[in-house]
Formats: sequence, structure tokens, C-alpha cells
Amino acid sequence: MPFSIATWNINSVRLRMPLVAQFLAEYQPDVLCLQETKCPDDLFPLAAFRKAGYEHVAISGQKGYHGVATVARRPIEIVEKRRFCDNGDCRHLSVHVEAGSRRILLHNFYVPAGGDEPDPEINPKFRHKLDFVAEMHDVPALEADNLSSVLVGDLNIAPLETDVWSHKQLLNVVSHTPIETTSFEAMRRAGNWVDLMRQAIPPAEKLYTWWSYRAQDWAASDRGRRLDHVWSSPNLSPALTDIKVLRHARGWERPSDHVPVIASFDLD
Repeated sequence: MPFSIATWNINSVRLRMPLVAQFLAEYQPDVLCLQETKCPDDLFPLAAFRKAGYEHVAISGQKGYHGVATVARRPIEIVEKRRFCDNGDCRHLSVHVEAGSRRILLHNFYVPAGGDEPDPEINPKFRHKLDFVAEMHDVPALEADNLSSVLVGDLNIAPLETDVWSHKQLLNVVSHTPIETTSFEAMRRAGNWVDLMRQAIPPAEKLYTWWSYRAQDWAASDRGRRLDHVWSSPNLSPALTDIKVLRHARGWERPSDHVPVIASFDLD
């Protein structure tokens, strides 16, 4: 049975709902996980998603900042809206979704960006980011005979040298500093998560999901980073059939600075 999950930092769901509707009509993922929705729950555009065929919606939003949402064409059941670092920010949402004979625990994350200065002693935003990733050690890839786990979202760290346009020039830039990449990989391994994007696309290949708004011509300069990720429990990774990174979406009218990533599976 084919099954697909998409993840996308939309950078304001209400502002970019026309793009979301266009994406859903063309690609029709079974589940879409959005980050940085910037929308309180009572103002979330439920009607637009239902019109697009996504009747099942789980949201954790706040006014003006952060926020995550998971929408689906099939029933989903909210498991948890976890507040990390004793902070009230809406940055996590987990749901259960049935797919074939499997029950999938799906985590949707928006990890803090961390500010501009990569020094936790003088930058509280960077300290918060490191603490957040450390707390994610407590999010394991649960699996059993009929249970699998998936973790997606804007994790705001590009761990590999090929996940950035210039490893050398970005070593002191937040999202690719050694302290971030080391803690990120330690967290992934601690949870026993499989990096599905790099399972499908060899680590030797450059791979980006984000291009800055500051670039006058983002496509020509191509100074991207892989900040968005798709992970799974080991028992689901053999079912992966494809990863699509929709690079062209960065060129849509009034786009997000992130592009959608779609993971496709063939399940029993």
C-alpha cells in the first residue's frame, strides 16, 4: 500500500495557504506536517484544508510565532503536544496514524533557530537550541511488530558537510557549527532514528531544503542548507520508496524559504 508523508516549514500558514492548497492538489500526500504556522488554533484555516480533502487536523499554534500542524486525509489521533525546556512555545506535536497494517507514531518538530551568535554563554537563543536538542534524546524511535515511528520537521541543523553550500565558510554559522552537528547526530543515534533522506540520496551528494530570503537570486547563488529532515524507526526504513525535495517550490510566488520534502513508502 503506498503511503506518503510531507514536511514543510510554511512560514505563516494563513499567508501561504494558496501555496499549500496548490501543493496538496498536485502531490496529494497522505499526511502533511507544517512548521512555523504562526497562527493561534482558533484562527487556523481549517475550512481550506477540508476543502482540499484533508479532513483530519491536529494543531498546536500560538500568535505570531512558531506553531506546528499535522493534516491528513485519514484519521489521526493526537498523542502529545510537548513543551520542551519548560517553555510555552508550540514546537512539537505527535499523532498516531494507521497505514496498512501499521500504526505510525508521527512526530512533527520545529527546533529553535538559535539566533546569530553561536555562543551559548552570550546568546540565550543558542543556549535554548542546544538544550532543546538535548531534551530530544528522550524521543526514541519506538517500534514493535505493528508499530513504527517517524520524526519530521524543521530541525534547523544541517549535520553533514554536504548539507550546506560551503562547509568551511559555515563552520561558525548557526545551524552548522560543530557543537550543533555533534549534538544533533548524538541525539539521532540515541533515539535509534534512521535518516531517510540520506538513505535515499547518498551522503556524498549536496542536498538542501532552505535558501535564504537575503539572496538576490537564490537559484543562481544556490547557497542552501538541509534544515528539514525525515527520520524513521529502523523497522520502517526498508519500506521507503522515494524522497522528493521540491526545490522548484522555492521559486513560487511569495514562497517560504523552505521547500516541501515528501517521503513515500510501500507498506503491507
